[in-house]
Amino acid sequence: MTTTFRVVVIGGGYAGVMAANRLRQRTDIDVALVNPRQKFVERIRLHQLVAGNDDAVEDYATILADGVRLIVDRAERIDTTTHQLRLASGSTLDYDYLVYAVGSTVPAPASVPGAAEFAYPLGELEAAQRLASRLSRRPMSEPIVIVGGGLTGIEAAAEFAEAGRLITLVTAALGPSLASGGRQSVARRLKKLGVTVITDVTVARVGTESVTLSDGRALPSTTTVWTAGFGVPTLATVSGLPTDNVGRLLTDETLTCVEDPSIFAAGDAASPSGVPLRMSCQYAIPLASHAADTVLARIAGTKPTTLNPASAGQCIGLGRKAGTIQMSHLDDSPVPIHIGGRVAASIKESVCKGTLTFLAKEARKPGSYFWPRGGKRRKHLKKAAERRRSSDIALEDRSASPSAD
Repeated sequence: MTTTFRVVVIGGGYAGVMAANRLRQRTDIDVALVNPRQKFVERIRLHQLVAGNDDAVEDYATILADGVRLIVDRAERIDTTTHQLRLASGSTLDYDYLVYAVGSTVPAPASVPGAAEFAYPLGELEAAQRLASRLSRRPMSEPIVIVGGGLTGIEAAAEFAEAGRLITLVTAALGPSLASGGRQSVARRLKKLGVTVITDVTVARVGTESVTLSDGRALPSTTTVWTAGFGVPTLATVSGLPTDNVGRLLTDETLTCVEDPSIFAAGDAASPSGVPLRMSCQYAIPLASHAADTVLARIAGTKPTTLNPASAGQCIGLGRKAGTIQMSHLDDSPVPIHIGGRVAASIKESVCKGTLTFLAKEARKPGSYFWPRGGKRRKHLKKAAERRRSSDIALEDRSASPSAD
């Protein structure tokens, strides 16, 4: 009798699509991809959607392998006892294996007064569409404050300023993942575009017409855009699965859930050994490839390999006419080498297009995707374990010390 293995992939982003496509290497696997949207979202282009020069979506027909069932619904709970995924529509999906690729979010924090009510996040399609709709009705001369100096905040500030908007970028640190040369390259471009950058502060309050900084200053802001922070959907937590302190699913180095060998994770929502990789589509795709390979190894009865993807640097778009490419070691640590200007903008655009090319090629020929190994993952795990031990020791010391009050 022929056995069919049922695999459910939760999440139709970069990681989910890559995992689903790669699993089609075997004809005895039934792959269902669950996603709340009918179209694929190019999350790395959401700032362009707001600026009005890209729609940031793609038809799944162009990037999803034949035989993958797309189920447009929202996952509500994973029942590990019955091996069922419960959906918002009320239906359920049975699975033998499940790939958890729900991605990440950038919500406005409830801890900052007014942020949840008045700030506009820029981490998901619907949020970006709401922001685009608002800006389409507002004069170009109105002041906009962007909160967060990571790559999303930088790209949004440059894109909006290039379109003629009056932008102030507020952040504790500009481009903290960049080397000093790359950071200076970004700062020069933002200055040229007229962006005011305020560093070494945080936002204490968001109002309808202004934001208040941690140093007491008030900045005019008719639209406040929130790009700071990191969050993940709560599906793993509400399902009783093991998570890290942010809510990412805890796995081993093969991306297998530490408490359930039938569940695997990929992308931003994965926390292998409690040491997650940087949030990016650059890592989401190889993580998904690895998770799918682990599923295939389990089905074949072979030993899966451990995770170790190499970094290829960081690509930052600074509007349509310039960019910064931050070079890095294979372990993702930056090196003092960068490329700027129009050349960098061209490279950035090629990378954005290339992500869809990777997915489409894997759809046509499952198993064809390849990403080099980094060689430093074990070193990072050792350092992370040492940091955790030091933190535990420090906590024990504080607990044993007399109160200073």
